[in-house]
Amino acid sequence: MSDVDIEQDAKLYHDLRRMAAYYLKMERQGHTLQPTALVHEAVLRVYGGKMPEPFDQKQIIAALARAMRQILVDYARKRTAAKRCFPERGPAPSHDSASDESYRLAADVLTIEEALKELAASSERQERVVELRYFAGMTEEETAEVLNVSRETVKRDWRFAQAWLKRRLQNGFAQEAAESS
Repeated sequence: MSDVDIEQDAKLYHDLRRMAAYYLKMERQGHTLQPTALVHEAVLRVYGGKMPEPFDQKQIIAALARAMRQILVDYARKRTAAKRCFPERGPAPSHDSASDESYRLAADVLTIEEALKELAASSERQERVVELRYFAGMTEEETAEVLNVSRETVKRDWRFAQAWLKRRLQNGFAQEAAESS
């Protein structure tokens, strides 16, 4: 299957586009990527443009969820790097509050990514549960199937990861606010 052939499996393609649209809804307005482009870029990254034969829909969604997240993190890194590309002249002048907002959102994406990396360092499975439940929109049952664990394990990991991330992000955002003032 080529990256265009993914469109032939209508349900899979619909689910991937819905997931991509969800990812992009969390991004700044005016993002240059569209859901279709994000799906196709993720397929190219993960499968080199050729879908595996035979394929397990849930495994493909799980792999592409991670790829889509990474693509958007890469975009956020580029955005924050561009914002401070001329440090000798000071920060780039900003007369556009939308520009400031998109920079803040890019920084937030990177903060969340760092928090997820920290979580993965202590429990890769809990990080995957967050990725599959929150980013890929999978149910507890689907997540359990992909990770080959029980539904109860997914529930427990999800509750722990949510509490851990909430605490970490609140502490991280509070620390950033203190440093910037």
